[in-house]
Amino acid sequence: MPRPPLLPTSPAFWRSPVRGPWFTSVLGIVLLGGITVLFLTGLLSYAAYNPDLAPVNDQTPDKGLLGLYLFSWPTHPSWLYRLTQGVHVTLGITLVPVLLAKLWSVVPKLFTLPPARSLAHALERISLLLLVGGALFEFTTGVLNIQLDYLFPGSFYPLHFYGAWVFIAAFVAHAVLKTPAALRNVRRMRAENGTPAAAGASELPSEQDELVSPNPAEPTVSRRGAVGLVGGGSLLLFVTTAGHSFDAPLRQTAVLAPHGGSEPGSGPGGFQINKTAAYAGIDARETDEDAWRLVVVGRTGTVRLSRADLVRLPLHSSALPIACVEGWSTSDQWWRGVPLRDLAALVGYEHGTAPDVLVESLQRHGAFRRGALRHNQVRDPRSLLALFVNGEDLTPDHGYPARVIVPAAPGVLNTKWVARMTFGEL
Repeated sequence: MPRPPLLPTSPAFWRSPVRGPWFTSVLGIVLLGGITVLFLTGLLSYAAYNPDLAPVNDQTPDKGLLGLYLFSWPTHPSWLYRLTQGVHVTLGITLVPVLLAKLWSVVPKLFTLPPARSLAHALERISLLLLVGGALFEFTTGVLNIQLDYLFPGSFYPLHFYGAWVFIAAFVAHAVLKTPAALRNVRRMRAENGTPAAAGASELPSEQDELVSPNPAEPTVSRRGAVGLVGGGSLLLFVTTAGHSFDAPLRQTAVLAPHGGSEPGSGPGGFQINKTAAYAGIDARETDEDAWRLVVVGRTGTVRLSRADLVRLPLHSSALPIACVEGWSTSDQWWRGVPLRDLAALVGYEHGTAPDVLVESLQRHGAFRRGALRHNQVRDPRSLLALFVNGEDLTPDHGYPARVIVPAAPGVLNTKWVARMTFGEL
């Protein structure tokens, strides 16, 4: 009689000799540290948008207590967002092989029967399901956003926001339940002459039933070798991604990042951009010097300024980068234009009292065709309505006739093709 096919609920179905508490524990400890950093830098990215400043900066519905916001995002140092978001994105990409290996190592636990042996086991299983689902959702949406492939329904911002809270809640619950066992597994392995097989053999029967195959296949790689393979994959992703947060020549190594490789074009405007003027629907007739006017609204009324009027105002220069939520950034570019606090002064606010500002673009569509800036950003002397970059007029793709540039602000808040600025408490 032929043997009936084994089902995934049978421990003998899973035959890899690599699976075991030691291998799973090593990966879990790496993820414990890595995901903690990812969550903290993600919270910093959320803070960088100054989400309670105006609804335009955070359109997440019904966020309630989840939308905690503790401080206004600072403007010093100017590379702050470049650092925090570069770490967030690069680390997330680097951890993908670790995450996939971790999920592979524990997949038998998803099929064990009975589903719950006790209340603690039931809680562990629920946290595991939420953890697996949340991890796949967060990493998938994050990678798609980095690659500018918006295949998911709705806006990335609220999807990633809510997914992060579901994931981190499950992660914390799972870490509380499993970290002590993971540390014991690693310590036991060291105590037993560094032999992974011995470490696996010394585990409790319940852990053996779920992770160690009762009928393992012939090994093709050791557990140490498997860890090395995962680490090599992470290193490869790091090398081919991290450069998008650096200047040339490191940027050229970021072959897997949309904003890696060589700079687009040459000359004063030959540095990275996100959306082109054509993509944003900018009509050249609207940006013509004879047609375009900047509308500035404030306490004493409304002022309309042509580009020639702006050029006649006292101009200042700032060396500032652009850093975007996708993790890429530019080196410092030399921007020249009118300080935002000087524009506020034109409509009734002295330098020390400049308030928040709502900036609106000629852009016809997109979540950030309007963006709000906090008063500390407006008052920073390096914050400009830029008219020139690197000694030349802005190019259309870099925001001609005028764009905002603010130290340490996310790229989407450095609004391009500015049409209107409304100063006041938002």
